[in-house]
Amino acid sequence: MPTSFTVVPVEAQGEERQRDGQQREEEDEGDERDRGTGDGIARESSPFINCAELGRRSMYEGKNMALFEEEMDSNPMVSSLLNKLANYTNLTQGVVEHEADEDSKRKEVKGPQMGTFIGVYLPCLQNILGVILFLRLTWIVGTAGVLESFIIVFMCCACTMLTAISMSAIATNGVVPAGGSYYMISRSLGPEFGGAVGLCFYLGTTFAGAMYILGTIEILLTYISPSAAIFKVADAGEETEAMLNNMRVYGTCIVILMAIVVFVGVKYVNKLALVFLACVILSIIAIYAGVIKTAFDPPDFPICLLGNRTLSKRSFDVCAKFTESNNETKTTPLWLLFCDSSLLNATCDEYFSLNNVTEIQGIPGITSGVLTDNLWSAYSEKGSIVEKKDQPSIAGSEESKMGGLPYVFTDIMTYFTMLVGIYFPSVTGIMAGSNRSGDLKDAQKSIPTGTILAISTTSFIYLSCIVLFGACIEGVILRDKFGEAVNGNLVVGTLAWPSPWVIVIGSFFSTCGAGLQSLTGAPRLLQAIARDGIVPFIQIFGHGKANGEPTWALLLTVGICEIGILIASLDSVAPILSMFFLMCYMFVNLACAVQTLLRTPNWRPRFKYYHWTLSFVGMSLCLALMFICSWYYALIAMLIAGCIYKYIEYRGAEKEWGDGIRGLSLNAARYALLRVEDGPPHTKNWRPQLLVLLNLDNEQLVKHPRLLSFTSQLKAGKGLTIVGSVLQGIYLDKCTETHKAEENVKALMGVEKTKGFCQIVVSPNFRDGISYLIQSAGLGGMKHNTVLMAWPQSWKQAENRFSWKNFVDTVRETTSAQQALLVAKNIDLFPTNQERFTEGNIDVWWIVHDGGMLMLLPFLLRQHKVWRKCKMRIFTVAQMDDNSIQMKKDLQMFLYHLRLNAQVEVVEMFENDISAFTYEKTLMMEQRSQMLKQMQLSKNEREREAQLIHDKNTASRSAPAVEASVAAAVPEKVQMTWTKEKFVAEKHKNKDSNVSGFKDIFNMKPNQSNVRRMHTAVKLNGVVLNKSQHAQLVLLNMPGPPKNRKGDENCILYCIDSIFLEIENYIFCDSAITCWDNHY
Repeated sequence: MPTSFTVVPVEAQGEERQRDGQQREEEDEGDERDRGTGDGIARESSPFINCAELGRRSMYEGKNMALFEEEMDSNPMVSSLLNKLANYTNLTQGVVEHEADEDSKRKEVKGPQMGTFIGVYLPCLQNILGVILFLRLTWIVGTAGVLESFIIVFMCCACTMLTAISMSAIATNGVVPAGGSYYMISRSLGPEFGGAVGLCFYLGTTFAGAMYILGTIEILLTYISPSAAIFKVADAGEETEAMLNNMRVYGTCIVILMAIVVFVGVKYVNKLALVFLACVILSIIAIYAGVIKTAFDPPDFPICLLGNRTLSKRSFDVCAKFTESNNETKTTPLWLLFCDSSLLNATCDEYFSLNNVTEIQGIPGITSGVLTDNLWSAYSEKGSIVEKKDQPSIAGSEESKMGGLPYVFTDIMTYFTMLVGIYFPSVTGIMAGSNRSGDLKDAQKSIPTGTILAISTTSFIYLSCIVLFGACIEGVILRDKFGEAVNGNLVVGTLAWPSPWVIVIGSFFSTCGAGLQSLTGAPRLLQAIARDGIVPFIQIFGHGKANGEPTWALLLTVGICEIGILIASLDSVAPILSMFFLMCYMFVNLACAVQTLLRTPNWRPRFKYYHWTLSFVGMSLCLALMFICSWYYALIAMLIAGCIYKYIEYRGAEKEWGDGIRGLSLNAARYALLRVEDGPPHTKNWRPQLLVLLNLDNEQLVKHPRLLSFTSQLKAGKGLTIVGSVLQGIYLDKCTETHKAEENVKALMGVEKTKGFCQIVVSPNFRDGISYLIQSAGLGGMKHNTVLMAWPQSWKQAENRFSWKNFVDTVRETTSAQQALLVAKNIDLFPTNQERFTEGNIDVWWIVHDGGMLMLLPFLLRQHKVWRKCKMRIFTVAQMDDNSIQMKKDLQMFLYHLRLNAQVEVVEMFENDISAFTYEKTLMMEQRSQMLKQMQLSKNEREREAQLIHDKNTASRSAPAVEASVAAAVPEKVQMTWTKEKFVAEKHKNKDSNVSGFKDIFNMKPNQSNVRRMHTAVKLNGVVLNKSQHAQLVLLNMPGPPKNRKGDENCILYCIDSIFLEIENYIFCDSAITCWDNHY
């Protein structure tokens, strides 16, 4: 766990700044006194031991914690830490409470005082119980039947209950800032999941506002004031279109009005929340009171049936074909709706003529036994007539046109999965308590208790209402969505006591309040996501008014809400927000399951009644409900979340929140590494796993950035890439430079899009540091098998730290480690990732078999856009005794089996005499090599001379004091090694040997073996220059150094320089491994 804390109470910020200023002044005044403490280290003042009377020098005197004096500068004492943690406020940084005074800054923050009942239970109750309960639950019961409705409600309530259990575990695992589900998911699953699901939850909350506003308008225009409709019904069958247009006009006006209210004063919305909640509770009490009343005195709501068809009573008041008055039969307004005149012999609708008009009781009561009739479903197509099943009916010979007749029609096609999507929004709102965690007295106790109690209460209400509605109300009334058969009354209102208006008015204010709450909460959720900085394109919505009001976020919320209002159908909007809420709940369950299975040390929730299996079941249920509601909406919601996830991953700010996905990745990586460790990879799975050796300058900047460009082109993000470098020195002294170098290398890797790991090694010797990297880079089975480095351009300089000796030793070590070595010469001339070759060749000079590495490199490079249009050419060298034609055929067959397309050419190199140029070049190479050795030897001798003088002076000073002890401890034959005469003689001896050595250089003859090597290099340069001078890249086997380490090692570097004279881009390959076989 981290040992550094920055925990500053809000009310103490000013005081701490003042104390910090005083402490700095005291530190300046006492600085000189502290320098004389004996250890040469100035003492720092500690804010954790406060004594005003004592000076700074005596601050620790007499204290029993003086042993930890040095640590107090960076790590606080426990007593001070606990004191600050006790005053910790869980308000999010930079967020000002919206209820604060807008004209002055808050000077004092009142401690949170809300308990479980007021802070969690009632808000959850208000958000869960809403528009669906009053407007659609009776219709769902009538359509799906009591049994299937019970299943629908039970599934949805089980989903929210399991989610609440998971949420309680997450919410009680530490302090949850105000922000609800977004903070829980993002801090548990990481910024990518948090941002994606947070934005989906924001969209769900916004569309919920649209749904509540549409519910408000439906109550207003259908049940309170139908005459207020702007668009009137001109012809039969246009009722639905007129209603939708009215919804759009009124909805736009109401959403603008609500936005103004939210913008002007959120505190008034919060204060009215209790009023809206009271309306909900009174409405539910009225429903239960009405149910009880039906047991002994059912309300009088007659229904008019023609045969078994339900009639709408909006156009007539008498349920009869004709009436008897004064012994005279008169036709009724109902007769005129089905007949062409009021006469008894008029021509009427065939079905009207064949069937009688009957009147039944719409609310027969709980004791009537109507429950058995409502147990089963009655799904129907769009435009079907609502019919009573057991009512006698005579069908006509052919169905007449039913348009314009006063039947009750179904407005949409109904089926089980559609009803699930419409109902699910009625169980959302379980996050209301966690959203207010900043205002709770004890959030870790209140959130689980209040949320689970609220879900239990609302689940009981919904399940009991299903049974009670099915037991009290006639089925045709239940399926009458808009109450047309009961004179346009709200169906659930007909059951309520003392009056249907209790439900109508209560539901109206309830939906108004819910809409205001959505328009209040959604902008703040978007503001929280924007202020986290994980989604760059929405950062503007993190700004607002001076008091923190999210003005820009409110405007966006209103715009999205307007989209839902333009849809204008509550039944169409409900499945949309169901998708977003279900996705949010699914990831809450996933977060709890992941944290539980990972068993991270930080996962210690106070809520103990959870298990990963419950979270997994809840997650699976959420996913199932998404596809049950609407599979295409589910796919669209997942696509939106996936796009946001990838955008955050690609462009978003990097956040480290200790999330579970990172822990899951670590576990998966550990498991994979253990599996890979079982054995070496098969040749079919072989690919270059690179260790890239970079050279840094004095500013810790990369000298050859193009080496990383070439790495990206070669790897294309596949396989392992380790970018390493060596700093010379001691790690304790080079710690700062190491971090700086690592940051610079990682920044360049990001620019060059090199996906891999960075490893900086500090070593007293540069040569040893390279050896450490080659031996130890990587982990387990994920180790490099190929080393990529730049050709040492200044290898001829003896003082260069990457001299020829270091290079030769690196070549030897990669060979010993069974690794391939790639050496890029003229790396600064290689193409960048932005360049594109429109033509050209990649030439491979295959001289010795290297296991297939040379064949593999062009194939991998051509996968990248830079080299994609280059062609591959393979050259091989034929000796005097070789059959060139047969070699070419064999090579072509070999490439055919490897499935590589390349042009093949065999180059013949015949034996000829060694030229004078080759002889002279070899001689100059050996002379220079010998001269460098003599110069190095002279340097060593000079160093030894200086050391001898130092030893002599030290011995002469200490001789009197040490003489007695030496005589006693050392045998008599030991004497002083150096005298003045010996020293002078040795000096002249070394000088004479050096002079004679330099004379021998000009009389030496070249080694015949070196002459043959140089001869081969010069001839090879000729054929390569002839064939590949204009190639974009040339690859060649690198000749290895002599096996005898005491031999002339730098000869090989001269030969390599000679091979590629006047050629720009080329790579040497030295492979000690088999890359592929014939079955690759």
